[in-house]
Amino acid sequence: MVSRDEAEKLLRKYNPNEALVYHAFCVEQTMARFATEYGHDAEYWALVGLLHDIDWGMFPEEHCKKAPELLKEIDVDDAFIHAVCSHGWGLCSDIEPRLFMEKVLYTIDELTGLVYATALMRPERMQGMSVKSVKKKWSSKGFAAGVNRDVIAQGAQMLDIPLEHIITLTIEAMEKASDKIGL
Repeated sequence: MVSRDEAEKLLRKYNPNEALVYHAFCVEQTMARFATEYGHDAEYWALVGLLHDIDWGMFPEEHCKKAPELLKEIDVDDAFIHAVCSHGWGLCSDIEPRLFMEKVLYTIDELTGLVYATALMRPERMQGMSVKSVKKKWSSKGFAAGVNRDVIAQGAQMLDIPLEHIITLTIEAMEKASDKIGL
């Protein structure tokens, strides 16, 4: 398996914008948190999360389509590539998330954006953030308008996990990584 350092180097090669790197770190940490919670390989899940938007920075019009080519540079397996490409299902990819890991990635990709935006509005950032804070912002459609709440809700339904629990694990993961993500 590729090392985390190699993965981050590839991420930065194709995503020179630090905001995109922060997002990748958010998803990386959240994937690791879910893997730990549900008894899966946290290192593998984290790497999938870290590289999920590998093609977004330089090839946004080919998002989830250019990723397989870029990921081949570090020789990841087909399951890894499938997971990365499935997070864009229905938006920029026809690859449906089928495995639990893929469904988690599909769900939390957008959710990390909402949690991050919520943190930016709080003086204490991630410290002490509650599910209630995130849900309040969720209800304000003008807030973080680029976050697709339908994808999050659909993902929660696919996972058959209460949205509140998904938000809780996401907050926990991002709070743990707050120093790495500018919060």
